[in-house]
Amino acid sequence: MSAKIIDTEIEYLKGVGPARADLFKKELGIFSFGDLLNYFPFRYIDRSGMNKIADVKIDSGMVQISGYFSGAEVQGRGRASRLSVNFSDESGSITVIWFKSHNWVLEKINPHTKFILFGKVNMFNRQLYIPHPEMMSIDEFKAVYFSGKMQPVYNSTEKLKSKGLDSKAIGKLMAEALVRCRGQFAETLPDALREKLLLPSIDEAYKNVHIPDDSKLLDRSLKRFRFEEALFLQLRHRIQVKRRKQAKSNIVLKTVGEHFNYFYYKNLGFELTGAQKRVMKDIHKDLAGAYRMNRLLQGDVGSGKTVVALMSMLIAVDNGYQACMMAPTEILAQQHYNTIRNLLRDMKVSVRLLTGSTKAKEKREILQELEEGSINIIVGTHALIEDPVKFQKLALAVIDEQHRFGVKQRAKLQKKSTDPIHVLVMTATPIPRTLALSVYGDLDVSIIDELPPGRKPVQTLFFTESTRNKVIKLMKQQLAQKRQIYIVYPLISESEKLDLIALESGYEGVVRDFPMPPFEVGILHGRMKHDDKDRTMDRFKRGIADILVSTTVIEVGVDVPNASMMVIENAERFGLAQLHQLRGRVGRGADQSYCVLMGGNKLSDEGKARINAMLSSNDGFVIAEEDMKMRGPGDILGTRQSGELDFKWLDLIRDFKIINYAKKLAAEIVEDDPELVKPENQCLRNAFIQYGGKNSFLNIA
Repeated sequence: MSAKIIDTEIEYLKGVGPARADLFKKELGIFSFGDLLNYFPFRYIDRSGMNKIADVKIDSGMVQISGYFSGAEVQGRGRASRLSVNFSDESGSITVIWFKSHNWVLEKINPHTKFILFGKVNMFNRQLYIPHPEMMSIDEFKAVYFSGKMQPVYNSTEKLKSKGLDSKAIGKLMAEALVRCRGQFAETLPDALREKLLLPSIDEAYKNVHIPDDSKLLDRSLKRFRFEEALFLQLRHRIQVKRRKQAKSNIVLKTVGEHFNYFYYKNLGFELTGAQKRVMKDIHKDLAGAYRMNRLLQGDVGSGKTVVALMSMLIAVDNGYQACMMAPTEILAQQHYNTIRNLLRDMKVSVRLLTGSTKAKEKREILQELEEGSINIIVGTHALIEDPVKFQKLALAVIDEQHRFGVKQRAKLQKKSTDPIHVLVMTATPIPRTLALSVYGDLDVSIIDELPPGRKPVQTLFFTESTRNKVIKLMKQQLAQKRQIYIVYPLISESEKLDLIALESGYEGVVRDFPMPPFEVGILHGRMKHDDKDRTMDRFKRGIADILVSTTVIEVGVDVPNASMMVIENAERFGLAQLHQLRGRVGRGADQSYCVLMGGNKLSDEGKARINAMLSSNDGFVIAEEDMKMRGPGDILGTRQSGELDFKWLDLIRDFKIINYAKKLAAEIVEDDPELVKPENQCLRNAFIQYGGKNSFLNIA
């Protein structure tokens, strides 16, 4: 786009000025002509044709008719008065009514002037009428920008409307901006590609998104913008992958040696699933290859990702290097540390834990041993990326629940080595195929899609408060079998006092129903002191505590195989993925486990949909697809905060075919022209530079 016109500040557009410009900036983030033109309508009204009055019916909805007024009559008095007018065309007539303020209508209507009316058809006493239609003379209608076309409808805000900037006013400004910027748009797609896909030019696309002549032109224009966004995303991924695989790695981990083999044959104690073996082959091939690994490991709760991560880290140790595992919370980091220590029992592998709660003396020891190289594997939280942390020879970083870390945090971990390290990112939140394809296209993806043999699917049940006695009966049955139970309360924010009161009140109720002795009930939440949390969790893990009343701090990573029941209070307040994660805390042993969803007697439609999804499937990938349909992709991944996912036009569900085609095409383009230097790809290259400046996100300026 031309910097002279497109980048002109919005206040210099006719009809805006400084005051309105300030509101545009604050309310919609619109600073320039270009920003305005990239603010697309959210729906359209067809104003291209006229309805005949004789064809109008009660189910016609919004209609547009042309004709003449006659027989105006004011009925009633004062506030109860209404204006009733007859409106006719060559096919018939209909009554038009204005309630209350209608003097302006009387002043405007003229029996000799043709008018265009647009409004919704209603019925009273079996008579059709149109209340308060939009009304323009034929000359006024011909002058508006949407005359005979599709009328765009834009989102506005109360503050904008207070300054006269409703949808129609924004549309009028948009029409002015289109005139000013006509011919100034730089084409971003090669002509041959546009012609092949029957896509309009960028100039035509902007015009037909804001003032479409018809629905076909609108559809093609929207498709063009969606495809462009998908293509640039996939090109970025393909170029990143190609460069990573072309750049030789100085860290080559070929040896599968003493530590790996001792663990596999002596300590593992069970047969890996076919999926785990397949994934390990993928990872070893990456580690032993000539380029740096950048792999996403997906697997449902309980599928055995931690074992795969540990075996990968042991390969690094066998080759004389160090490895680290970074988790988003202290509880999860502690859980990984305990699991790894247990799995590596009696092996000569030094494993340490570093978190924000590590005591100063111990932290100094860890930092020294890391730099000296005497620590083989370190597990930690964000503390691992702090500046004082230095490794002697880091080769592999495992990042768990990686969507909880920002881009800059992951980059800081990469810089802990002079040579680019291998990266294995893991998630226990299964990612829908559409999302993985779009967001993680620059990662190689491995999926553990099998659960360890012998595990029974968790039985999910729904109860309301009126049937709580049935839940208590089931809990007593589980406790009689020496099993343990989680009870989880929604604590949306640790500062919300009402939620904390509900948790503590719930805890008191559980203690009344399950008194000590013979039972022990523990309580766990984020506002507790670290040592108190550790003590509570330890007693539950060791089977001393029978019931743990908790917030979602136990959502991920906590592994107590003897826990066979999960009760989730106010389940409708949880997200679908979160409910599935909580359910994954049980069913980790060989016994039948239960997830009980407690809800109110009156649920919202969204709440019902979440509950029904949980009752109908145990498959994390099915749950993830449903979750994305309900909440959108950004909320699932947390990427609105980390800056990875910010689509203007693309919808990952609706536009899956477009994304898939863009991925295939991007692979072909990059294979043929990895730096986009060929003449036919010059517009693609320019677009990248335009979007990212000299330091474009592809670094191909």
